[in-house]
Amino acid sequence: MDTTAAVLRSSDGPLTLEELRIDDLRPHEVLVRVVGSGICHTDLGVIAGHEPDQSPIVLGHEGSGIVDAIGSEVTTVAPGDHVVLSYNFCGECDNCVEHNVPQHCRHFVELNLVGARLDGSTALAHGNEPIRGHFFGQSSWAAHAVANEQNCVKVPRNLPLELLGPLGCGIQTGAGAVLNTLQPEPGSSIVIFGVGSVGLAALLGAVAADCSTIIAVDIQQSRLQQATKLGATHTINSATEDVAARVRDITGGPGAQYSVDCIALPAVLRSALECLQSPGVCATVGFQGMSNEITIDQGHLLFGRTLVGVIEGDAIPAEFVTRMIDLYQAGRFPFDELITTFPFERINDALDAVHRGEVTKAVLTFDTYSRETETETETESAEQ
Repeated sequence: MDTTAAVLRSSDGPLTLEELRIDDLRPHEVLVRVVGSGICHTDLGVIAGHEPDQSPIVLGHEGSGIVDAIGSEVTTVAPGDHVVLSYNFCGECDNCVEHNVPQHCRHFVELNLVGARLDGSTALAHGNEPIRGHFFGQSSWAAHAVANEQNCVKVPRNLPLELLGPLGCGIQTGAGAVLNTLQPEPGSSIVIFGVGSVGLAALLGAVAADCSTIIAVDIQQSRLQQATKLGATHTINSATEDVAARVRDITGGPGAQYSVDCIALPAVLRSALECLQSPGVCATVGFQGMSNEITIDQGHLLFGRTLVGVIEGDAIPAEFVTRMIDLYQAGRFPFDELITTFPFERINDALDAVHRGEVTKAVLTFDTYSRETETETETESAEQ
């Protein structure tokens, strides 16, 4: 079949909307009609830094949609199911099976960042030209995505499906760093460095965890104002204030029990450690490239502080996406307040808005889906 996709051919020019051919599904693959797809920092990094041999490629890894078709051995989803797409994993290595940490799958890089299946093939083509796909097991900047059974999370039909995609990556990363990695006790204190989409998701996680002191740190006053609206008890503009000193003042002297670094610049990460009491734990989720040397004072660790790296929010998507949705439905996780939608055809405008910092989380929506039509179909099915 054919589909429309946004193809990255050069970091110098805009993405181009092209008609691509999708090959037949393999046994464990799933064809998803995309309803919404977020724009993530990782996508931007690939656009800015990709090498010529990495393109043409279809990016996008925060997809949500409706299952259109399934491979011959798929058992967990069926055509018509609503799904959120998350990161891909093999489901066979020791980390996936024995240790139950699929975010540390031994084949994570090959399955998520290369733009191909493990055997090097791709399901996408433009005429006779192969197009890299399978980005994070989905390449969801397209009207249809070829996903895999293991990275499809079935979700209820009564939710705003077009907004759910970021639960599979960016929002999962921030909220998971708090709820899965740090697991702060009710009444505890936490500092969040960088309150973009991932940081604000971490803030929502801190609110859901009933932290009593939630400190947001950023250099943009507008972001700090949004953090306050979403539950921050204190804000610090790190461009004008000494963060560690202010945190000690806010906490009455010892510092915070937890911190989340969403930036990964050397000065920010050091500050995220320095603001902690002893003992205290800092979770770092920021990404500044695969090589990112940072010097820290080992004394901060020696006296009981911990620095832990977090990928994908230490989340098992089938469990954690469901947990976030449960919190959302209970009115305790308003992630939708972070989202600004753009029609898929305006993907380059959406990218520009993200670069300029005009939106917190941009989500592309597709005109192939009508919630009203879906509701009517469900009603007819129930009556039958």
